Amino acid sequence: MIRSPALPFPQPSLSVFPDNSRLRIFSGSANAPLAEEVARYLGMDLGPMVRKRFADGEIYVQIQESIRGCDVYLIQPTCCPVNDHLMELLIMVDACRRASARQITAVIPYYGYARADRKTSGRESITAKLVANLITQSGANRVLAMDLHAAQIQGYFDIPFDHVYASPVLIEYLCEKHLEDLVVVSPDVGGVARARAFAKKLNDAPLAIIDKRRTAHNVAEVLNVIGDVRGRTAVLVDDMIDTAGTITAAAELLHQEGARDVYACATHAVLSPPALERLSTGVFAEVIVTNTIPARATEQLHQLTRISVANLIGEAIWRIHEDSSVSSMFR
Repeated sequence: MIRSPALPFPQPSLSVFPDNSRLRIFSGSANAPLAEEVARYLGMDLGPMVRKRFADGEIYVQIQESIRGCDVYLIQPTCCPVNDHLMELLIMVDACRRASARQITAVIPYYGYARADRKTSGRESITAKLVANLITQSGANRVLAMDLHAAQIQGYFDIPFDHVYASPVLIEYLCEKHLEDLVVVSPDVGGVARARAFAKKLNDAPLAIIDKRRTAHNVAEVLNVIGDVRGRTAVLVDDMIDTAGTITAAAELLHQEGARDVYACATHAVLSPPALERLSTGVFAEVIVTNTIPARATEQLHQLTRISVANLIGEAIWRIHEDSSVSSMFR
């Protein structure tokens, strides 16, 4: 069940656009339900498009209406299978460029390859930058993405980049639960800024930090808690849950330090195996994620709550199309 929260601004009507006939929204195959919600928020339908594969696996895309002179928004998270969805996005952008679209915006709710944002040892690739180059060179004029793993990825693009956040819908959901004695917990030092902003909007809740050491990719050793969590309801805040190893170990440590309940909040539910098994061990009162990545049929976990970010993305698209402020959505 995906919950679509209300937003603190009115839903737009296409009649307010100076030239609404120029707005087009298309969806890749990565998350069509989210794209349909976004289009519904804007009071329009997704544009018709053919997607298919040749016998050898090559992807074919054809836009089936005229988009000459239009502002086109292509909604495609680069989630698993990452390479297929990224390649499909590049082909969609190229098809729109060759169809003479006036402006092409790649709407990427989840930006894959973001974790390799710098070199941590010799002879490594910085794939976050490589992907930025690919998207730019394919012909995109602008990118709209949500909750990047590293904010500096915005600077890897030489085209306008709008970075939006899922925190308004996550915070609204938590506020409706009327949880008492909250403490917001960052699962590592790198996420402190995210957790601090989250805590400020939860009535300036206190902040705690998990001290951890990463020994390998998808492997981290949790050491101790910096801050007081005893007798409190802890809310672990992160940008994504992948294998859930770090966040589950952090929850276990919080319980050992006397936390009353532990909630997990993350924007991107990557949920690679064995994430579901780890999340279902009983250490979490609830795991709250969004629908930037579509749910799989195998995701059977009663503690898992999905909240829709379609309205936030739709609002950002509306404001970009109107040439109005996107950042004011989050003040």
